[in-house]
Amino acid sequence: MKILGIVLLVVGLLGLAYFGYQAWQDSESFNMLGVDVAVSKADWMPVIVSALVAVLGYVLSRVKR
Repeated sequence: MKILGIVLLVVGLLGLAYFGYQAWQDSESFNMLGVDVAVSKADWMPVIVSALVAVLGYVLSRVKR
C-alpha cells in the first residue's frame, strides 16, 4: 500500500502542477473603470481530480498495517 500511495501522490502532484498551470493560462484580464478584472475560461475538473489523487496517495502512504 505504501508504494501505491507514493505513486499516486507523485502522479497527483504532477497532474496538479500541469493542469493548474494550464488553467492559469486560460484566464484573460481586462481593464474596466480603472479596475483590472480577470475572467477564467478554464476547466477546473482535472485540477480537482489531481488534488484528490494526491490526497489519496498521501493517505495511503501514511497507512500502517
